[in-house]
Amino acid sequence: NSITLRNKLVQDGAIFHTTSDTETIVQLIAKSKRVKTIDKIVDAIFQIQGGYALVMLTQTSLIGVRDPFGIRPLVIGKLKNSYVLASETCALDIIGAKFIREVENGEIVLIENDKLTSIKPFPPKKVRPCVFEYIYFARPDSILDGKTAYEHRKNLGIELAKENNVEADIVVPVPDSGNAAALGFAQHLGKNFELGLIRNHYVGRTFIEPSQKIRSLGVKLKLNANKTAIKDKVIILIDDSLVRGTTSHKIVKMLYDAGAKEVHVKIACPEIRYPDFYGVDTPTKKELLAANKNNDEICEYIGAKSLKFLSLDGLYRAIGFKNRNENYPQLTDHYFTGDYPVKPIDELGDSKVTQLSLLSSASNN
Repeated sequence: NSITLRNKLVQDGAIFHTTSDTETIVQLIAKSKRVKTIDKIVDAIFQIQGGYALVMLTQTSLIGVRDPFGIRPLVIGKLKNSYVLASETCALDIIGAKFIREVENGEIVLIENDKLTSIKPFPPKKVRPCVFEYIYFARPDSILDGKTAYEHRKNLGIELAKENNVEADIVVPVPDSGNAAALGFAQHLGKNFELGLIRNHYVGRTFIEPSQKIRSLGVKLKLNANKTAIKDKVIILIDDSLVRGTTSHKIVKMLYDAGAKEVHVKIACPEIRYPDFYGVDTPTKKELLAANKNNDEICEYIGAKSLKFLSLDGLYRAIGFKNRNENYPQLTDHYFTGDYPVKPIDELGDSKVTQLSLLSSASNN
């Protein structure tokens, strides 16, 4: 509800300097009539609906806040006698800090004078972390539910292999996000794993680039076919997800241009049919390929010989659950199901739900 809150604050005289929804939270804290800083923060977060993980620094304290469903991650570490807060455990490893625990859903941690105080202002809820932390967002060496994201992603590949087998010469990942799933897929079926695509590590993630032209150029700059590995081969191409289809279309064409005989695409998550409104600048529904085309149409669009997605139950099994709890899902999986734990309430005049972005509206077409 960042836009709703922002509009109300502007009406009340607040002056914003950025388009970031984080500034909305700062404005709410500043506007609070409570005296203590921690009480001002509690006052502010009771007005927020959505997913968030916040770290705040005052002159005397370090404060961490996680949303009531635990959609966004936040962890606690310790470096000698001092506490550390980070979004992922890999950040703790880098500075030599020891991982202590996750900040619980709906918890505020107040750190003062090397002492940590836990405050839980919200009614208890079962945690529902974002499923895309397991699929894509978290760095592979970060720990999620006792396992590294790398292990979870290998399991996604194993489940994908159980559901979708096809005769092929090699399994090729879309690097780097598809590496672990492709390795799990190949190992489970005893197929050869090859780096058929070579990534340029100096180019960033393409699905969050602000325009289609930049995304298309980004794919060409980011990846190149390893021709000797793929020439005359039937290829199973593994990627972590398929969003707009921009990357997949370019990669499939790249592989065929490099001499591949057939390209069968396997996606290590279900079809993404719904946008995110919890802080990730994902496309609108009209830009999501699976929201507007069926499997055969998507396959034709990306130019593959065949296309298969991991099932929703397969996803849950890979992450360690027997199946999805339909009454109260264990994960925030709205990307695939449209089941938003916190309903998006920001609406524009044309009834489109939207979100604030770090990118200007002019560039986010």
